[in-house]
Amino acid sequence: MGRLDGKVIVLSAAAQGIGRAAAIAFAKEGAQVTATDINGEKLRELDGIQGIRTKVVDVTKKDQVEALAKEHDRVDVLFNVAGFVHHGSILDCEEADWDFTMNVNVRSMYLMSKAFLPKMLEKKSGNIINMASVASSIKGVVNRCVYSTSKAAVIGLTKSIAADFIEQGIRCNCVCPGTVDTPSLRGRIQAQPDPEQAYKDFMKRQKTGRMCTAEEVAHLCVYLASDESAYVTGTEHIIDGGWRLNLRLERHKEGNSPPMANPTPQLYLL
Repeated sequence: MGRLDGKVIVLSAAAQGIGRAAAIAFAKEGAQVTATDINGEKLRELDGIQGIRTKVVDVTKKDQVEALAKEHDRVDVLFNVAGFVHHGSILDCEEADWDFTMNVNVRSMYLMSKAFLPKMLEKKSGNIINMASVASSIKGVVNRCVYSTSKAAVIGLTKSIAADFIEQGIRCNCVCPGTVDTPSLRGRIQAQPDPEQAYKDFMKRQKTGRMCTAEEVAHLCVYLASDESAYVTGTEHIIDGGWRLNLRLERHKEGNSPPMANPTPQLYLL
């Protein structure tokens, strides 16, 4: 018997990183998983894994999200993962950067939750998990202005949904990782003028001596998706190796790369 036997789970950003690890972990525990992403080529790598169905969906597009919801008679767990990391302070953040980040990191969760929540309310049972971050209202992080703002909004959205629908059998929680070793992070490191120094700078803030793995975050997500967490709602679940405990201002910099005025959709993944 798996911890998620019989549960139907839909998640975004499943092609790599945390989303991919979570999709695999959900399926291993017996769930029927619909794994979505905009990167069809990477997403197809999940084809053939028992319990996983893949579908290319841009979760920033209302019509695509609504079409996805119509394909499901029932959804037990919705896991909103899609996100984008912008580098820079408010002075480095152009309006296009702000709008893009908020669209991917917050509006996508609004669209997905609004589309799938009515199906949960029909069954008087449902579970929404949102991907937030320690870089949010939890901890001020250098050069993460719009990203941190968007993730603070995710925490607020999570608590709002939890409060509004607790009496209708709906739970809503968010996951707040620190630095997670994902393809997205590695790509951002390699894009810096001095990747080796950028990597060292990241490691300086890891008091445990290592980064978190996507699989470790997935373990937490399995718990939140399961009935083991049935009495848990409206909460931030921090998994950061104690990073938030370091209260001094960290002048961590990834490098001097300019802010991205036209981020590519491939960077949705964390």
